[in-house]
Amino acid sequence: MSKRKLSRRQRWRIEKIQQERTERAAKREARAEEALQESDLGPEQHGLVIAHYGTQVSIEATDGDNAGEVCRCHLRANLGSLVTGDRVIWRMGATMGVVVAVLPRHSELSRPDPYGDLKTVAANIDRIVIVIAPYPEPHGNLIDRYLVAAETLQIQPIILLNKTDLIDDKSRQRLEEMEARYRTLGYEWLNVSSKTGDGMENLTEYLTHYTSVFVGQSGVGKSSLINTLLPDEDLKVGALSAVSQQGTHTTTTAQLYHFPAGGHLIDSPGIREFGLWHMDEQSLLEGFVEFRPFLGECKFRDCAHQTEPGCAIRQALEDGHISQQRMASFRHILSTLQDP
Repeated sequence: MSKRKLSRRQRWRIEKIQQERTERAAKREARAEEALQESDLGPEQHGLVIAHYGTQVSIEATDGDNAGEVCRCHLRANLGSLVTGDRVIWRMGATMGVVVAVLPRHSELSRPDPYGDLKTVAANIDRIVIVIAPYPEPHGNLIDRYLVAAETLQIQPIILLNKTDLIDDKSRQRLEEMEARYRTLGYEWLNVSSKTGDGMENLTEYLTHYTSVFVGQSGVGKSSLINTLLPDEDLKVGALSAVSQQGTHTTTTAQLYHFPAGGHLIDSPGIREFGLWHMDEQSLLEGFVEFRPFLGECKFRDCAHQTEPGCAIRQALEDGHISQQRMASFRHILSTLQDP
């Protein structure tokens, strides 16, 4: 079904309503900030945004005598948009704190908002954990979509095969070949079963060093993995929605959790549905790591890497430097990006 087109007057009315809401929110924030007198605020300290609630954030103190304590905070004007994972400078108040500065981010995870514009949903992520399982059957082009997105964002990916207890004679060879293919490309791969516990110790040790997000298609066991890794949180899908409905924010608001053994998880339905958006062909080419040595080497500058003579990518394919599976995956993803 095609999307209904809005008339000029309808678009004007929608923009007017949004502007009025923004102005009202700004006035509320100004009144709240005026109520917090400078003399009532503590010294500046470092903190971590662990959740975002509309015009307020939850900050966890990361230094000083109150390290580990969580405080709801307003934002100083002109700070821009804060997201879960941001590291900030803030001041504690009697009932409400104030964020006064935001430290530089080393990575951002973004997705389109309802209007098609990219919106950052989490920051300072170190690892994207791509979860797959024997069933539903993992397809290379889906894994490659996640890998390309991770490469574009410059966030290290790792492929996690969950539900190894379900591997049978039908799936074993396919999964072993897939693992070998991605390991050859330099990608990390772990095998675990959240049901039997096999491999979970290795996963726990791995995650200890990073701030991670879990992504993957429905049915691969992301919720079970997270529940196993965070036994005190009981993060079922319904519970996640309940968490994200605190305050006046949406159900895609991210929440930061600490793994008991160390490391952090930023999780939300919106992050688990993370995929490949707003990608052009050049970015897609660069996202396939084995393509990079051959980019710019084609005879023709506008080479489509199909049947053109002197194509370096096709020559690399023939020479075995690029696998048939990855080339087919590239062409499939490219066709979806080109769809209107």
